[in-house]
Amino acid sequence: MSLYFLKVHKVEGKKIVAACDEEILGNVYREGDIVLDVSPVFYGGKRVDLEEVIKAIEEADMAIITGKRIVKELEKRGLVLSEFALKVQDQLHIHIIKELEEGT
Repeated sequence: MSLYFLKVHKVEGKKIVAACDEEILGNVYREGDIVLDVSPVFYGGKRVDLEEVIKAIEEADMAIITGKRIVKELEKRGLVLSEFALKVQDQLHIHIIKELEEGT
């Protein structure tokens, strides 16, 4: 079973989910001036399956997703389009930002 790291951050009353493929946690990818740091401080919460990642995304205000496996799985479920992901050394990175109501 493929697992992912999931960490939930709370910032100014908003819930931000960070998730990545488990095998890339702690890696740094570079391409030109772009640096993609899959930091354990930011992503390194708990190991979970895809369903738990999806549930966390559904409950979040924003999600930051890194890794080619997880982006492709979320694309299969209609949550993201990989063509809009940043690609750095064959890894994918994408943000999901939900529309927020004014005053929330």
